[in-house]
Amino acid sequence: MRDRIVALIAAAGRGTRMGGSAQHKKQYHMLGDRPVLAHTIAIFEESPLVDEIVIVVCPEDIDHCRREVVDKYGFQKVSQLVPGGEQRADSVYQGLLALDPDPDFVLVHDGVRPFFPSALIGEVVQAVRTYQAAVVAVPVKDTIKIADVAGFVKKTPERRSLWAVQTPQAFSYPLLLEAYREGRQRKLQVTDDAMLVEALGYRVKLVLGTYENIKITTPEDFVLAEALLAKGVSK
Repeated sequence: MRDRIVALIAAAGRGTRMGGSAQHKKQYHMLGDRPVLAHTIAIFEESPLVDEIVIVVCPEDIDHCRREVVDKYGFQKVSQLVPGGEQRADSVYQGLLALDPDPDFVLVHDGVRPFFPSALIGEVVQAVRTYQAAVVAVPVKDTIKIADVAGFVKKTPERRSLWAVQTPQAFSYPLLLEAYREGRQRKLQVTDDAMLVEALGYRVKLVLGTYENIKITTPEDFVLAEALLAKGVSK
């Protein structure tokens, strides 16, 4: 019996940096002939490794997402639209609690990353089966400076050891659920799922991604996304 793998797509963002209203959030902006979120879902819909897709959305967007994305584009693997919370971590936690039956592994992905190459799903799945926690990342190109509160350079870390983490982030489902419960109890402030697993003392394996796997959060990102689509960069 093979592993059961669920893709959990975080799409409950309010879109403030895109200037989006409740009706025009970044995940629902048209990118080519379909919404950004539809491009993202399609990557997992077409992967034979993914058994089910659960999408976490703003509570007020559930009907819109079902009608204008899931039903309109015929996504068969989408089993649930789960109401999200105030922060991304709250939304992912709600998504984890909604999974039934429990999967073996969960791939957490940002709804506004529509250029993740589907071929990498296999690499991520292979890594998570071996290490229980694996995230897609790329080496940092720029020199990074750590600044003090006054805006002066405090330290320059060695660039060769720095990676920019993306999604999907893949985990053993029991491990990630435990990490979220522990993180909430300790009131940890995190910016990605892997930080919670790291806080439990687990190692997280890096899987080399691509620089085209952008997260669309600003109008400038959307311009780049249009260029990538025109160039033919897609799933």
